[in-house]
Amino acid sequence: MSREDPDVIDSVEKAFRLLQSFSAERPAMTVSEAATATGLTRATARRILLTLERLGFADSDGRQFRLTAGVLRLGYGYLAALPFWEHAQPHMRALSDELREASSMATLDGGEIVYVARVPASRSMTITLNVGSRLPAYPTSMGRVLLAALPAAELDSYLDRAELAPLTAHTITDPAELRAELNRVREQGFAVVDGEREEGVRSAAAPVRGSTGRVLAALNVSANAGRVTLEELRTRFVPRLRETADAITKDIAGLH
Repeated sequence: MSREDPDVIDSVEKAFRLLQSFSAERPAMTVSEAATATGLTRATARRILLTLERLGFADSDGRQFRLTAGVLRLGYGYLAALPFWEHAQPHMRALSDELREASSMATLDGGEIVYVARVPASRSMTITLNVGSRLPAYPTSMGRVLLAALPAAELDSYLDRAELAPLTAHTITDPAELRAELNRVREQGFAVVDGEREEGVRSAAAPVRGSTGRVLAALNVSANAGRVTLEELRTRFVPRLRETADAITKDIAGLH
């Protein structure tokens, strides 16, 4: 990559590419498997894995490498730097307790949302998400709030390259239809999604803003469709959700 951009260090790009190749499907890899997964040469993959092992980010049994808890230091540095982390939690707990449903907060990373805070419901749901979980932005309420806040050029770029897969029978997969929905979200100040990422799960989201008005994150409430009607989500949940997002915005004023 450095050959294309002199400001990019090629070896660092390769190291992060290899780090990101580990997943639930590939929790451990040999040098050859890591090379295949990343497109790197075997020699380069081996040097990077040995470096990660020496730094405490990976370990091996002599054949396979796997990441260690040390990589969490990278994510914690990001979370610790967020201006709303500690301020959001009490508001989210109060909202979740009042509505008896899960409340989450996420930021946008490319075409995905990343959970940065979560208060689970006191009762179980079919979906299990934690801080650090990632989901595609287009079929989620938080993703739509965050996409709707993008500058026009960035949103155009996203819609041009996004693969809008039909995750359920209700998922919006047409770019023009998604753009219209994002315009509606921007105008009304919240998003409602009904079973587009997972059948039977409804959610609503509202923006959390910094002192300049820029959207920093999205706050949501999600519920099982068997418990909460779409009308109740809109008329009872959305007003409280927006009030909570505004309260968090007020609390973090001046921090960002």
